[in-house]
Amino acid sequence: DEATDPSICEENWECIQRFCEQVNADTEGPLSALRLLAHKIQSPQEGEALHALTVLETCVNNCGDRFHSEMAKFRFLNELIKVLSPKYYGIWSSEKVKSRVTEVIFSWTVWFPQEVKIQDAYQMLKKQGIVKEDPKLPEDKILPPPSPRPQDSIFDTDEEKSKLLARLLKSSHPEDLQAANHLIQSVIKEEQEKSAQVSRRVHTIREVSENARRMEELLESSRRQELSPADQETLQALCQRCEKLRPLLFRLASEAVADEEALAEILQASDQLSWALGRCRQAVASQ
Repeated sequence: DEATDPSICEENWECIQRFCEQVNADTEGPLSALRLLAHKIQSPQEGEALHALTVLETCVNNCGDRFHSEMAKFRFLNELIKVLSPKYYGIWSSEKVKSRVTEVIFSWTVWFPQEVKIQDAYQMLKKQGIVKEDPKLPEDKILPPPSPRPQDSIFDTDEEKSKLLARLLKSSHPEDLQAANHLIQSVIKEEQEKSAQVSRRVHTIREVSENARRMEELLESSRRQELSPADQETLQALCQRCEKLRPLLFRLASEAVADEEALAEILQASDQLSWALGRCRQAVASQ
């Protein structure tokens, strides 16, 4: 509500950044955030809708693969399409909001060419005549929105890039602003990849831990009494899933060689996985 407050003209970047942090911290963050944002983007108040679109774009830049995966589903894309469609809210949404929504969806077709549903949604809008021509994405201003960067941003750790960006932003030449735009986009892509790696690592380690714990519970139960057919099936499925997690852990370890703390977490998870699989094989062999 604070980040999309229509009574405030300027963006509340502190609030928007905190919103992004909450999205990243919560397991259901992306899903909950997109549900809330869809409601705000459909607001009859132009200021509220435009602020919500800024929050959405900032989340796209800061919230990684989990957010991208949810936003690229028809469930959310349909909510954006309703803002444009005369059958829904298009009859009273302002031209400024509709133009911005069109720009957002089109920019995603450029940034996420692998997301088929985004491409399909945009082509459908063109086929229905709701979008008559591709919007021109501005090259003379900094995209995406200049939200506050996290402390471990590449611009904070790479002094050379930071100085170059500062010089380009001070320039009044359009070509320098374009160069700054491209630099920010390349760094954001790099940071998104780094964020995606962290997200994959956290998710995989959590899954290893949960699967190992569940296997241990079933194995302990089997020592006291014979497992039911359903429990035996569950144990077998857990073993198969854990076998598939092993190569994923190896790949994560190769990505994290420069990060000692992350590598230690991955190796610990690998040990836990090997131990659980070993016990499972022994149990199966004894049966």
